[in-house]
Amino acid sequence: MKEFFKVTDLQTVLEYRAKFPQVKTEEIPLVETVGRILAHDVVADDDLPDFPRAIVDGYAVKGASTFGSSEGNPAYLTLSGSIAMGESPEIAVGPGEAAQIATGGMLPPGADSVVMIEHTEAIDDTTIEVYRSVAPGQNMIAIGEDIKEQTRVLLKGQLIRPQEAGLLAALGRQMVTVYQKPVIGVISTGDEIVPISKTPSRGQIRDINTYTLAGLIQDAGAVAISYGIVRDNFDTLFKKCKLALEQCDMVLVSGGSSVGARDFTVDVLSDLQDAKILVHGISISPGKPTILAKVQKKAVWGMPGHVVSAMIVFARVVRPFVEHLSGQAAGQKKEIRLQARLSRNVASRQGRIDFIRVQLRPVEGQLWADPVLGKSGLISTMVKADGLIEIDINTEGLDKGAEVEVLPML
Repeated sequence: MKEFFKVTDLQTVLEYRAKFPQVKTEEIPLVETVGRILAHDVVADDDLPDFPRAIVDGYAVKGASTFGSSEGNPAYLTLSGSIAMGESPEIAVGPGEAAQIATGGMLPPGADSVVMIEHTEAIDDTTIEVYRSVAPGQNMIAIGEDIKEQTRVLLKGQLIRPQEAGLLAALGRQMVTVYQKPVIGVISTGDEIVPISKTPSRGQIRDINTYTLAGLIQDAGAVAISYGIVRDNFDTLFKKCKLALEQCDMVLVSGGSSVGARDFTVDVLSDLQDAKILVHGISISPGKPTILAKVQKKAVWGMPGHVVSAMIVFARVVRPFVEHLSGQAAGQKKEIRLQARLSRNVASRQGRIDFIRVQLRPVEGQLWADPVLGKSGLISTMVKADGLIEIDINTEGLDKGAEVEVLPML
């Protein structure tokens, strides 16, 4: 009989991330960068903007020329001209003067603010009246107000979202150096597992984990490669793991991580070249029998076979490793947690972290978390769930009405 695994606490498991190297970098066009991880700091080479810009349609003025103006006592200003878009003004604005300007136009010398056109009225071709005062700096963007020259605006390890891509565009960065997407292999094991194209016989089930894990991998910003279904055979699994290691940055083996007589994963991983089992068992539920091995400097996971366990283990344990491989800096990711109240008592056991599936329900401005009960082989419970609550390792359950933090799921 196999020796039962010794569990490792979750924090210790997560600290093993540092043992694995990050992927290489590549230079790609800016248009392809959203969702990628920046591989270097970005420092602005210019002020942004590098000229004073109007942010409304109206008239560029000296703010002092409008002080005290109102509908009953308007200020009368002399038009010195108009400013064409995309050109440097050839006119200046002095006291008591104004220049017509459109949104985005460059303020002329002497102007320090813009009066909105709605707050003016043309008297004739050379004079306007202003019936609302503006302060210096109002309705305009000053030089460097957005970004100052030589400011570090983006950090290595930062996820590029559309807004970061927009900033890079504003700085003229046509090509950007990012980390490559990690390639992660998925191997599904078990004599009872059949392809989804096949109608299962009695005692068989379709391969769910390949598809759920591949989806989770893609959502984490990596590339998933399926190596198909492997029967409960040591030699076959060994060869498939060896192939996946040659082609991937990380490998997930679904099923075979517990202590049953036909669970070969830990033995296969131990026999691979330059292999070390770091973890066989994590103090969490579901997902206790999870394996982490370091094989040829790569992380190989023995994932639970039950779909709920496998998905939760990926979300709470494996994904941080994927983000590390991707080059994402520690602390860059802001994990969203929603505040809710528990709608019923939930039991737990000390000595492990319990992840409970919940469905969120708003009632009179308050979110309630309804536990989604069901065994770890029921994919329907994951479909119903909006998120997870985490019950601490030293807590014996939670009472109805307790305030909880919900970790949103896909």
